[in-house]
Amino acid sequence: MKRIVLLLSMIFALGLYSCSDDFLVVESKDSILESDYYNSAERLYSGLVAAYDPLQWFDYFYQYNSLNMVSDIMADDIYCGGSNEGDQPILVKAHYYTATATDVPNMIWTTAYSGVNRSNIIIAKADAIEMDAATKALYVAEAKVLKAFYYNILWKFWGNIPYYDQNLSFPYICDQMPADEVYTNNIATLEDAINNGGLPMKAAYGKEGHVTKAMAYMLFTEMVLYQNDESRYGKALQYMKEIIDSGQYSLVSDFAGLWEETGEWGPESIWEINYISEGGVRDWSAPIATGGSVYPVLTGIPGYVGNAFCDGWGFGPVAASAYEMYDQNDIRRDGGILNFSKHATETGASYTARWQDTGYFLLKYIGRKGGNHGYTADPNMNYGNNQRVYRYAETLLNAAELIVRGAGAGSAEAYLNAIRTRAQVPSVAATLDNIIDERHLEFVGEGKRYWDLVRTGKAASVLTGANHLYRTTDWSANKKYWPIPQSEIDRSAGTLTQNPY
Repeated sequence: MKRIVLLLSMIFALGLYSCSDDFLVVESKDSILESDYYNSAERLYSGLVAAYDPLQWFDYFYQYNSLNMVSDIMADDIYCGGSNEGDQPILVKAHYYTATATDVPNMIWTTAYSGVNRSNIIIAKADAIEMDAATKALYVAEAKVLKAFYYNILWKFWGNIPYYDQNLSFPYICDQMPADEVYTNNIATLEDAINNGGLPMKAAYGKEGHVTKAMAYMLFTEMVLYQNDESRYGKALQYMKEIIDSGQYSLVSDFAGLWEETGEWGPESIWEINYISEGGVRDWSAPIATGGSVYPVLTGIPGYVGNAFCDGWGFGPVAASAYEMYDQNDIRRDGGILNFSKHATETGASYTARWQDTGYFLLKYIGRKGGNHGYTADPNMNYGNNQRVYRYAETLLNAAELIVRGAGAGSAEAYLNAIRTRAQVPSVAATLDNIIDERHLEFVGEGKRYWDLVRTGKAASVLTGANHLYRTTDWSANKKYWPIPQSEIDRSAGTLTQNPY
């Protein structure tokens, strides 16, 4: 049975009115939020639940903006796909490195800042509430980790962003902060949460979806490696070793099974974003309602005729080169990518090719028949596939990389080759290039590849038009950050400077 954190979309819908002896007195929403609502542990928790809520919006919030797909279509393993080049121009332009201020996935910006705002409320309001001190510290720590997660998204995509630790008041304008300063502030927030919140290493049964110390450690290490912050490599390695030595996580032998509903929150899962199909009420007119994900249909097989998968829309086709890079015996190849030719031979299934079709689909996430079981609203919006964000495999590869980079002692080869042993391929030496190559093999379609190429300085040589079937524009340093949405520039009263593009 799937266990999730309850996600609320409109937790403040009640209590906006109060009565006096004279007549109905209408109080402002701000009054309820800032003074009346947060007066108990239960209400603080409801606010924390609301801070988790935007995590579910990243697959669709009036745009298709799944974080892993949007990241991957900027790399080399995943194409944009869809019906044609005019379908979903924000995705096509991100894919081609031609995004503009008016054609950019701006709802990622909106969603992430919604998460920041909700997290800031919990941090600000907790101190005045009389409740168990340890529980309060835990709630605040969770909010701080969520805040760091949301800012990390904004930082990686846009770099030079408005950063604030206390929610803004009218006219809601904040100075832009350079990317390096965003990192410094955000990593400090995360370190505080790690050191002072009492986060458990792993979520208790029934609490899956809450952030944990292991999740915070993974976020910390992701940020440190992306920033190439050598001063924190030692701490990051310590954190990876703590996860490993805890014995609470492990690799699973069945790689393909990781991506099934039965594989959610298994021994390898450090953190997932929860979606549910049972009772799912998510709809096109209500994308922030509780329910499932549209991503399995978005990347699903168009015109599919067969018994295994759902009919889909053909976004995110996998490049043939990604399938072909694997050793023939590597279980990750057919455990993570569907070779439709092979599937058709085995089952008689068929499909209708769409734009940028390759014949390969991301098996990790394409919708299975019955994957939206129990939905009550739109069937396409309520697939129950959890978004896998951090896996134990990444912990091992992080540890190996940090050791090779000189962060401290340990057997980088043992960590690296534990991954290869699970994949049923021979061991290799623990060089930096081999570790990055292993990440490439391990995380196809998981939103890691693009960021690895950027942080290791390989993007300019790998992400070229000559290496791609469809691009004519090469990646360059001024493509590292997306243009800030024009709507935000217009609202900023001159405080925001546009990124070059």
